[in-house]
Amino acid sequence: MVGSWASSPLGPFADVMWADPAGRRVLLVPSDRVGGYVSAVYRFDEVVVVPLAVASCGPALDLEAGDVRLHLEAGPGWRIPLRRLRPPAVTRWVEGPIARLALGVRTYGVSPSGVREWYCADEYRRVAAARASVAGRGLGRLETRWAPGGFGFSEPPRAPAIVRVRPVLVDPSGGLDAVVGW
Repeated sequence: MVGSWASSPLGPFADVMWADPAGRRVLLVPSDRVGGYVSAVYRFDEVVVVPLAVASCGPALDLEAGDVRLHLEAGPGWRIPLRRLRPPAVTRWVEGPIARLALGVRTYGVSPSGVREWYCADEYRRVAAARASVAGRGLGRLETRWAPGGFGFSEPPRAPAIVRVRPVLVDPSGGLDAVVGW
């Protein structure tokens, strides 16, 4: 899962959450500070600081993160209307059941560290083509189903997709320093 945060308490950043075939959860981040922030919410077996760059242009996304390379091309998508008029309660109680049924995702939950999260989707595009490699070794063809990563309460859509979401994170303990989102 590639995260490209346009805004956060740390400023813009990108990260990569992935689980290897043995289920080991790895977080790739551009700095220790970002690694600390993301791992305060989600669970990983290893956090690795690497040079990390994400570029997104319309329906395409390119990622370089250490030895990881990824190129995604998405098909036509749809924008979800009324962006600013959808409060977190709508994301949880209205969009949640629809997203669970249609995409296999949850829009509200509590992370393993106790952070309350809402994921409000603004745009969805299913991936039509992809190339990925680790240390120059290709990862094979695009799959439409994979094993859960086990990072937090929600997983990516069942079919690979580029989804523009606005996360809202609320840490009741105050450990994140800020509420992120909306």
